[in-house]
Amino acid sequence: MTKNRIGIDVGGTNVKIALVTSDGKITYSNSVPTRAEMGYEYTVNNIKQAIYDLMKETKTSSKDIQGIGFGFPGQVDYKAGVVRNAPNIPGWVDVPIAQMIESEFHIPTRVDNDVRCAALGELNFGAGKGCENLICITVGTGIGSGLIVNGKLVRGASNAAGEIGHIKLQIHDGPICGCGDTGCLEAFASGPSIVAMAEEYIKGGKSTKFREMANGGAITPYIVCEAAKAGDPVAKRIFTITGEYIGIGMASVVNLLNPERIIVGGGVADSGDLLLAPLKETLKKRAMKSAGETVEVVPAQLGNTAGVIGASLLIES
Repeated sequence: MTKNRIGIDVGGTNVKIALVTSDGKITYSNSVPTRAEMGYEYTVNNIKQAIYDLMKETKTSSKDIQGIGFGFPGQVDYKAGVVRNAPNIPGWVDVPIAQMIESEFHIPTRVDNDVRCAALGELNFGAGKGCENLICITVGTGIGSGLIVNGKLVRGASNAAGEIGHIKLQIHDGPICGCGDTGCLEAFASGPSIVAMAEEYIKGGKSTKFREMANGGAITPYIVCEAAKAGDPVAKRIFTITGEYIGIGMASVVNLLNPERIIVGGGVADSGDLLLAPLKETLKKRAMKSAGETVEVVPAQLGNTAGVIGASLLIES
């Protein structure tokens, strides 16, 4: 008998909601706008309505649903079921979301960080199947990760484990990171740093393909990626540098945790081998021999469904 669970992935723009079976199949999905500017109560009411709609559409009631899981970007207190701070969703500070949803639907509810949810999804039903030790990283606006050690999700003493983006690559005078410190991996290698490198190059008065492609608009990581795919040497170099930085950061993690696999997802990772090839090469060069030879670097498999599938698994993890 397959059991149904609800997985909810909350982002800055949209909230994705899905009914997920215990074998990882999505049988219904929908999304509603987050509208963070309206305040968190507005978003919570939208989510409640979306759950009611899901139940109506799938002809399920509270007793048919084993659990509800939420993935949020930012700091989440898993044990208390509270979103402590979600920087990309203004107004979400100390919101007891699990309790709010449980008291409405009387279904056990869990909440965790979105990247950790994605790691759970990939471990059970994606690129991490069969692994005991893995690292799932997402490279986008920042660099986040979910760590699986001995088959279990690592949350840490204050539910803050996995901040791989804040491994230090430079002791003094490094670029300033969004966390307020300097020299973090994320400040060297993420969506914004790709754009910064591209803009720096244009400032030097050089004309490049990504400048033409932006056509007077803002340069985005996607445009730099498309230019690289079209053979633009500068754009290719930017991705090589980014991959090398991530490879150096990951070498420290591989030496520390000795995982079988590193799964790479997120918007910037859609560039495929442009990023993965230099990352793998640097990692092999820089990690200790035995750990570096064991680890395999693979692209994420579940794409944008990893979040809802992983969130639906929180009830048992």
